Amino acid sequence: MKGVILAGGLGSRLMPLTKITNKHLLPVFDRPMIYYPIQTLVDAGIREIMLVTGGNSAGDFLRLLENGAAFGLNRIHYAYQMGEGGIADALRLAEPFAAGDPICVILGDNILEKGIGKPVAAFAKQKRGAKILLKEVPDPQRFGVATLKGKTVVEIEEKPKKPKSNFAVTGIYCYDNKVFSYIKTLKPSGRGELEITDVNNLYIRAGTMTYDILDGWWTDAGTFESLLRANELVAGSRKVRTAGKAR
Repeated sequence: MKGVILAGGLGSRLMPLTKITNKHLLPVFDRPMIYYPIQTLVDAGIREIMLVTGGNSAGDFLRLLENGAAFGLNRIHYAYQMGEGGIADALRLAEPFAAGDPICVILGDNILEKGIGKPVAAFAKQKRGAKILLKEVPDPQRFGVATLKGKTVVEIEEKPKKPKSNFAVTGIYCYDNKVFSYIKTLKPSGRGELEITDVNNLYIRAGTMTYDILDGWWTDAGTFESLLRANELVAGSRKVRTAGKAR
């Protein structure tokens, strides 16, 4: 399985911090934000990754990450997204890289306490379709929200005013190669973007979507509040690990 990290966008909710740099290059505790999704994929056994980014700071990723050897990667591939076409628009750029293989996609501001090795392994056995990773949150209206019926995902609503559940769709998705065919059928939403929620709902309608619940804490880092939370969670986690080693 190959990995895709989506790290584009203007990061407008974090202005003026993002006026001169990409959001995903901002620090989270003692590391650049982009290190966390890379490590998440590496810990899940993925050794070939494509980073999709854009904007004026795109070259900074190459200077920072180089060829990925510091993470134990075989190689990092890079793709440049023109404009602000949305998550699905960014993902479509990974089609040549995927080359028919299944992919694990993670948004570049997703930071989590524990790994995704088990869900990734489960998806590998699934053979076809998609898998989304969910987390119960107190503010689901900020996210895509999954409606569940037993072990089935019935529907995903994007940032609903009245959420039908508290299960947020985290920015971690596993897809078979049909994802690129689905993206080609999309039309821009009211925001003028190709929405990843629309892709996920196509898999749901086809009956090939599964889900898992993330273990441990999870946060994005796209607002000042969530960026602060990410720093606090990572710092707290490091202190626990350090204390454990000292015993």
